[in-house]
Amino acid sequence: MKLSERLATPTPAPDEPPTSGAETEVPAPTVVVPAVDEPAAVAAPAPLPSPTGLPRPGPSPVPDVLADLKERAAQELFARIGGRLSDSSLTEERLHALARDELSRIVDAEQVALTAIERRRLIDEIGADVLGYGPLEGLLDDDSVTEIMVNRFDQIYLERNGKLGLSPLRFTSDAQLRRVIERIVSRVGRRIDESSPLVDARLEDGSRVNAIIPPLAVNGPALTVRKFARQALTAADLERLGTIDARALHLLRAAVEGRLNVLVSGGTGTGKTTLLNVLSAFIPSSERIITIEDAVELQLQQEHVVRLESRPANIEGRGEVTIRELVRNALRMRPDRIVIGEVRGGESLDMLQAMNTGHEGSISTIHANSPRDAIARLETLVLMAGMDLPLRAIREQIGSAIDVIVQIARLRDGSRRVVHISEVNGMESDIITLQEIFTFDFAAGRDETGRYLGQAVPTGIRPRFTERLLDVGIDLPGDLFQAPVIAARARR
Repeated sequence: MKLSERLATPTPAPDEPPTSGAETEVPAPTVVVPAVDEPAAVAAPAPLPSPTGLPRPGPSPVPDVLADLKERAAQELFARIGGRLSDSSLTEERLHALARDELSRIVDAEQVALTAIERRRLIDEIGADVLGYGPLEGLLDDDSVTEIMVNRFDQIYLERNGKLGLSPLRFTSDAQLRRVIERIVSRVGRRIDESSPLVDARLEDGSRVNAIIPPLAVNGPALTVRKFARQALTAADLERLGTIDARALHLLRAAVEGRLNVLVSGGTGTGKTTLLNVLSAFIPSSERIITIEDAVELQLQQEHVVRLESRPANIEGRGEVTIRELVRNALRMRPDRIVIGEVRGGESLDMLQAMNTGHEGSISTIHANSPRDAIARLETLVLMAGMDLPLRAIREQIGSAIDVIVQIARLRDGSRRVVHISEVNGMESDIITLQEIFTFDFAAGRDETGRYLGQAVPTGIRPRFTERLLDVGIDLPGDLFQAPVIAARARR
């Protein structure tokens, strides 16, 4: 009999008087009540999974007992080997073996009756709490989960297929969540405490992590993990998922191969980095590529790639290396292409200057909700560089540097779609002019599941940059820009 069953079985009081034969018939209806209530308890969404993975026997207090045991054992293990978690001389295998030995002693000292299977499972889960990521372990291995948002220890939200939902998983306490956060940041040589209460880091698989603790996080430690596919998505994958259609993809491939400067614009979580990764795959393998990122996310497949990553200041406020410094340094590294993960500050001015001084073919992303907003935000970012430039001079820099803006958005059905491809046509008076080449066809409606049926379709206007592409041997067919027939759309 398992521990949960032993503790859940009621034991009659020793002084309870015996019942007569007639009286033994009376309790019969009471035997049926648990059988009726038990399925209702199982079907109710409220109960959370047992912290140990053992079954919850209804309203029994056993799970709380095991949770207390698990928490005490985890705290004791952390007290015994916490100083060695960041010991670089210890391999992961040696550290896990050391933890299991200590856990065996701790569990034995608790003197709780456990079967061999229960004992092994308890040791495994406590080890995961202290040496791994606790309840996040399975989520990190689940490819269907793209984002994990821990608002507090007992509230974990997940993003699947572009939709958010509350997970039944939870941490046992703030202390357990704090240990997982410290484990994550210690692996990348960072620290988090009251004097430095927020950290951006990444896991071994490239997932991006943001952690923030009190006093900045009022309700307790909070953790956000943005996961990335183990295998980088390809252009064919985006076409299969409906993110972009073949004609728009053909145009963007030609723009990258023809060394046009491309800016990918979109909101948070819209897939800007994924699209940037796909576009960078069109860069010829013979060219030298320098990537510059705040946190390394790009997965370029070419051989001749140098990856640069910015560095925040340490606890004393020293040692910071900004994106802007890396952009300036990249210009001295003889790049054929510069790929900037995201422009979000003064480095935008250096990027524009590089684009205007012979470093064509650069690609970057920016946070904005439309191509026009992307231009306005780029103007603001240039002003953040601290240079006293007139607005017209900034706009002239942008108008001559950026060739194509690709707008990607997450639609109401949760899908991520390319909704605009716009050409930057330079200045007219004091305004940067844009020309729509492709725009999303919302008129196509939705299917029975609510998914949008449309795609980014041509507007019928042939962009000016096709002449530049023709000069380098890239000839785009005329029907690539042919707008869909209105009558045909109406029949749909």
